[in-house]
Amino acid sequence: MSLDIASIDTISEINMDYTATIFLRQRWTDERLVFEGNKSLSLDGRLVELLWVPDTFIVDSKKSFLHDITVENRLIRIFPNGTVLYALRITTTVACNMDLTKYPMDKQTCTLQLESWGYNINDVMFYWTRGNESVSGLDTLQLAQYTVEDHYTSVSEAVYETGRYPKLVFHFELKRSILYFILETYVPSSLLVVLSWVSFWISLSSVPARICIGVTTVLTMTTLMMGARTSLPNANCFIKAIDVYLGICFSFIFGALIEYAVAHFCTLTHADAHMLMYGHHLHDMDDEMNGIVTTISSHPHRAKRRKEAAVTSPPAPTTTELTVSPPSPSGSEPKSETTPPEPTHWCLTALATLRKILRVIYCCRVENPHQIDNYSRVTFPLSFVMVNLLYWTYYLYF
Repeated sequence: MSLDIASIDTISEINMDYTATIFLRQRWTDERLVFEGNKSLSLDGRLVELLWVPDTFIVDSKKSFLHDITVENRLIRIFPNGTVLYALRITTTVACNMDLTKYPMDKQTCTLQLESWGYNINDVMFYWTRGNESVSGLDTLQLAQYTVEDHYTSVSEAVYETGRYPKLVFHFELKRSILYFILETYVPSSLLVVLSWVSFWISLSSVPARICIGVTTVLTMTTLMMGARTSLPNANCFIKAIDVYLGICFSFIFGALIEYAVAHFCTLTHADAHMLMYGHHLHDMDDEMNGIVTTISSHPHRAKRRKEAAVTSPPAPTTTELTVSPPSPSGSEPKSETTPPEPTHWCLTALATLRKILRVIYCCRVENPHQIDNYSRVTFPLSFVMVNLLYWTYYLYF
């Protein structure tokens, strides 16, 4: 047998198959067809029904058909020594198991397997006419997304319950062209990440501008991720290389949006902390001033009470050094010595808890929230460059 690849029409990742048009040529020797002469004899394709032909079929074919315009594309040629050349033009859709883990930097190896349907190895044997050179047409083949890197042939046997059958396999390796995906997916997603960094140079007070940039880039990236999966199988559980890169870009864009939320919150916390500390300071000053006024106002009352006690009270005995005046029964006069009531236990606990919370907030707050943007202007680009180096090194060389 020998093959001539006329074209590879489509290669589908969704269905995991390829459609190709091939010229299948088979040669065998039938001693009953020996005749005298030195020229070959070409016959009409309709005479195939009168000759013995091998029952070759394509193993992984999903759908195949013979071309019949303007007549059935068959060729029968008989040589004087009884050799028969039988050629067919076939368009077939063949299954190809693909590993899409490194998509779109992947390489796929597809096969075209030819077997005998009813004749086992005791009846017929299959051979390639010229080894690896038995297949032609791939050198001049032009594919949309692939380039044919290598191809080779092999001979084996297919073992079934009904016996052992001859089998010929044609292997060809396809390498996907990544330029299309760089222009279609990788460059736009990278530019969206860079666009999300523009918000780091916008003032924290410009809330609509920064929120607009963040939300727009997130939505655009989501649309790009959905569009990149339209040409891939939905039920495929592989985590592909393009999914990893789009996930990285989405994480950086979402991180830029979260960065502004954190910076804006720190700005509000910073202002509230200053106002809270300023309020506590004013409250302490008010308490101190009230204490001074109370002390100053209490001195005239004490002096007046001492003078009234000295006039109205009888002379004290000489042996007595200290007298204590009894309190007024009417209670109209203020007491000379008053002590404030002690606070309850739960008030002390609540104040202690509030102090601890204020200390934690004070320790976690940012001294200058604008420094968050300054740090982000450096850390985000450097991190993105490092992740890109690791990504491309892994998927291109490992």
